[in-house]
Amino acid sequence: MSPFDSYQTPLSSRYASREMSHLFSARKRFSTWRQLWVWLAEAEKELGLDISDEALTQMKEHIVLTDEDFKVAEVEEKKRRHDVMAHLHAFGQVAPAAAGILHWGATSCFVTDNADLIFLRDGLDLLLPKLATIIRKLADFANEYRNLPCLGLTHGQPAQLTTVGKRACLWIQDLLMDLRNLERARGDIRFRGVKGTTGTQASFLSIFQGDHDKVEELDRRVTEKAGFQSAFLICSQTYSRKVDLDISNALASFGATCQRIGGDIRHLAMLKELEEPFEKDQIGSSAMAYKRNPMRSERICSLGRHLANLNKDTADTLATQWFDEKRRTLDDSAIRRISLPEIYLSADILMSTLNNVVSGFVVYPAVINRRISQELPFMATENIIMRLVHLGASRQDAHEHIRVLSHQAADEVKKFGRDNDLIQRIKKEEFFRPIVDELDKLLDPATFVGRAPQQVEKFVGPLGEVAAALAPYSGKIKTTEVVELSV
Repeated sequence: MSPFDSYQTPLSSRYASREMSHLFSARKRFSTWRQLWVWLAEAEKELGLDISDEALTQMKEHIVLTDEDFKVAEVEEKKRRHDVMAHLHAFGQVAPAAAGILHWGATSCFVTDNADLIFLRDGLDLLLPKLATIIRKLADFANEYRNLPCLGLTHGQPAQLTTVGKRACLWIQDLLMDLRNLERARGDIRFRGVKGTTGTQASFLSIFQGDHDKVEELDRRVTEKAGFQSAFLICSQTYSRKVDLDISNALASFGATCQRIGGDIRHLAMLKELEEPFEKDQIGSSAMAYKRNPMRSERICSLGRHLANLNKDTADTLATQWFDEKRRTLDDSAIRRISLPEIYLSADILMSTLNNVVSGFVVYPAVINRRISQELPFMATENIIMRLVHLGASRQDAHEHIRVLSHQAADEVKKFGRDNDLIQRIKKEEFFRPIVDELDKLLDPATFVGRAPQQVEKFVGPLGEVAAALAPYSGKIKTTEVVELSV
């Protein structure tokens, strides 16, 4: 059947990177199972069990599944209704010398759970440098525009001025928290190891005739071969699904951050202050040819929402674990086959899309300045009053004069759609003559941004929080690379 004749998830077929899609592919999953069986057999042989060199050689020669292996496993699973047993039989056919010792002492979760932990670990190793790259690019953008005043907004209404660079630092601040959350979750991942059916290691104790030291050493060796520093000492048949929830919570939080950043960019595009990249031949609307829809930021908001909600699956799976099985039943494994890949693929797509956006921001200073000019006269009234008082005027008189003129100017803007003419009105009144020559200075936007430029410099500078957080990723950040996106 052609792939065009059956449903394909857009997460893998349309959006996600090749490396993340491969990590959660069937070939990667079942080849990892075979690799785990190899590590188990190697360690058991090293500790004295009767496993031939030929058996290990045949196993190692067939770790990566061929298309024929998949066909054999498919036939076996239809017959046995058990995926692990199906793949054991398929592996045994290509490694007949090992058929009798494959999976020796293990339970299904030796391959399913340990493989999942490998994917969770390796997936975060793919995501973390991508997130670090986004932060670095945004930091460079913030530094470049640290001095450019723009209209601050609170409650969606004009507020005190900030700078374009300072606003970008708000995004960076949240992303740094996401980086920290993912690093902590990555550091907490441990191997399930070699624990047997209910986690007691009883089967391995039997194999090694009651030798506890050899059972512990077997666990340590397989854990080391898999590249983990430690394994859970306590587990049941499965590793605790608290691990899945912990990671999905961190990635769900990142999804919320993406929605917040994407929303800001969409609103700024609506105001024509800032735009995401727009390609030469890109079409914004099939009907309205002039449109430049922020489609990347819209995608970020959409998939960020999806990612932010996926941790409900992992929370419910943890909550319904039972007793000592904890639980290798299909209400655990079936949902995890869907939710875990979706969590990682969604996060991967968000990172590539956000990377693309921050690589090509377009800023429109003229529009930004025009919007400031519409609001700044009102914001400057307090400065004007204070200067008049300093020159000897009554504060009450100054307040009343400027109040009247402010309402007149507001009517011009709101009722007639005209420009804010408060300053022109001030210049015409005799009362304000003492400060007319100072108005340009009193209305300089740079004097309304407070310490925003200095805050940006301290935050993204070489001794700031951003540099410290990104130091572990030296050599992995590619600031000159612009990620190309699928349609």
